Amino acid sequence: MTDIDDQIRTALDADDRAFLDRLEEDRGMFRQIGDAMGGALGGWAKLMAVVSFALGAAMIYTLYQALVAPDVRETVLWSLATIAALIAQGFLKEWFFNRINMLTVLREVKRLQVQLAMLEDRRG
Repeated sequence: MTDIDDQIRTALDADDRAFLDRLEEDRGMFRQIGDAMGGALGGWAKLMAVVSFALGAAMIYTLYQALVAPDVRETVLWSLATIAALIAQGFLKEWFFNRINMLTVLREVKRLQVQLAMLEDRRG
């Protein structure tokens, strides 16, 4: 521990400690997904969740069609459609988990801002 850490801890009142404790609590995956569904981009996150389920259903359908296709040409075309749906699904998941990561980073930045503001108030 450094002197600054000690100064920050002594600058905290009960409300500040409760706020920081709430920020530092361990958050599970489903809570983080729920947080991603809110905020300024919450509508987009909800839309991407619906599109993700639709792509999953399309991927299952195209895979089934590839397996029961009567000739090689159709099998190849349905297989390409399956791969395209799989890639699109991957891009959607990447966007969604990048959003979750961004919210986690913003949460940590906010925690540091509060700590620095409290330290500045104490010094001033």
